[in-house]
Amino acid sequence: MSKVVTRFAPSPTGFLHIGGARTALFNWAFARKHGGTMLLRIEDTDRERSTEPAVQAIKEGLSWLGLHWDGDAISQFGRASRHAEIAHELVAKGHAYLCYCSPAELDQMREEARAAGKPPRYNGYWRDRDPSQAPEGIAPVVRIKAPLSGDIVVNDHVQGKVVFKTENLDDFIILRSDGTPTYMHAVVVDDHDMGVTHIIRGDDHLTNAARQIIIYNAMGWTVPDMAHIPLIHGPDGAKLSKRHGALGVEAYRQMGYLPEALRNYLARLGWSHEDDEIFSTQQMVEWFSLEGLNKGAARFDFVKLENINGHYIREAAPAYLYDIMVATAREVGREVDLAGLTGNKDTVLAALPELQPRAKTVLELIDLAQFIYATRPLTIDAAATALLTPEARTVLADMATTLEGIIEWSVPAIDTAMRTLAEAKGLKLGKLAQPLRAALTGRTVSPGIFEVMVLIGRAETMARLNDQTA
Repeated sequence: MSKVVTRFAPSPTGFLHIGGARTALFNWAFARKHGGTMLLRIEDTDRERSTEPAVQAIKEGLSWLGLHWDGDAISQFGRASRHAEIAHELVAKGHAYLCYCSPAELDQMREEARAAGKPPRYNGYWRDRDPSQAPEGIAPVVRIKAPLSGDIVVNDHVQGKVVFKTENLDDFIILRSDGTPTYMHAVVVDDHDMGVTHIIRGDDHLTNAARQIIIYNAMGWTVPDMAHIPLIHGPDGAKLSKRHGALGVEAYRQMGYLPEALRNYLARLGWSHEDDEIFSTQQMVEWFSLEGLNKGAARFDFVKLENINGHYIREAAPAYLYDIMVATAREVGREVDLAGLTGNKDTVLAALPELQPRAKTVLELIDLAQFIYATRPLTIDAAATALLTPEARTVLADMATTLEGIIEWSVPAIDTAMRTLAEAKGLKLGKLAQPLRAALTGRTVSPGIFEVMVLIGRAETMARLNDQTA
């Protein structure tokens, strides 16, 4: 195999959506597997819809995911003169021609085709006509000469052998009357000039592949290997929409997902390696093959994504998670949490091993860490409030008295004191721990409550207890 070159070619009309991120991941993994390169081409020929903020969002999304492209990003718009050059070369070779049809004439062709029960498309009027017959004052388009008979075959790594009848393909435009290329033409020229060996993209481009092969063949260029992957569907089987999770990559970052978890999850959306669900990015690269891509559409499932994210949170180093918690709090505008996290770094780091098993997202981690820097009196949520009955508050007062007598403020000492109190009152330790957790954290879920007491310290513990018993 010659050196593998893949490309990710998004249109900068919005954010890097989750389907695009998966396409980038597959291109990146295949290139890395074979020691090749993945190029980034920004398909910005639609000048009205393409924006620089969208270009930056795509680059930032890829960088956050750890999908680093090779070399500089290439602007398709910046190559317009090259696209025009090839279009005119095709005319010179007799594989394309100038078409002078007016919009009104094209409309009439379509209507006549419909009336005859045929597909509404261009009928090849200028295909063999002498350019000397061209009307004055009309700037022509350039149309490719599509084969009039036979088949166009796409040998696809995912879809298999796909056959298109040439009778269903018209002489499509490759260069507009203003000299700008169409998408169909620009893609072929760019992929050839960039040395792309493998095209991995959504199966919504499968029909485009047939048309693009016509241009490849007309120029005598080698057609790259192709793999058209099914689009991602929602849990209900419908095309992925925003309600399903068709959001920008930055939205997943803001929701508290880790890049390594998202890479793992996206890899499983349309690709598989035996029954493996959790695997490192390095393992994915080692295992990845085009033959492992699935022909059926994958379904996006937030529950699975959360479970995978929870795994990576549990396995992560506290210092790594702390930095992400701070960055996330800053990005989503949680100023109180940002101040609390940065002002209590050592305590948060000490608490994280206890917090990590209880969280599936970074936002949940932040919520769980709030007990460390919460201001008094604590806001008690509804579930915790239900535990603070009059009887529970009486027990809390007894706990406060017992805790005041502890000399060493440590988990073993607190544990011994609380067990002794529970035994004296004929209660199980859990009956003491539940209202204690509610009083000290405002929640029903937290790290071990005795660990919480050590983390926030004796003074803060006693003050929070007094708030609930005074």
